[in-house]
Amino acid sequence: MRAIFVQIKCELGKAYLVAREAADRIPQMSELYSTSGEYDLLGKFYLGPDEDIGLFVTEQVQTLPGVRETYTLITFNAFGGAAGA
Repeated sequence: MRAIFVQIKCELGKAYLVAREAADRIPQMSELYSTSGEYDLLGKFYLGPDEDIGLFVTEQVQTLPGVRETYTLITFNAFGGAAGA
């Protein structure tokens, strides 16, 4: 599994609707946060090795009602620190 992050810009007043729809429709979604700034939501999705990122974003995320724009970040490695350090 590989993680991607998708920033989502919503139509005015639709961020909570988009968040609910994403939670209901997209099983690959791990976490979805509301954010400040240019984008309204930040989603973390785990895709299988054979899943096409472009198709996933255009067919699963961009088609949610209320989504205006997306920006996708592809990740390479996850780093973590020692607990309590």
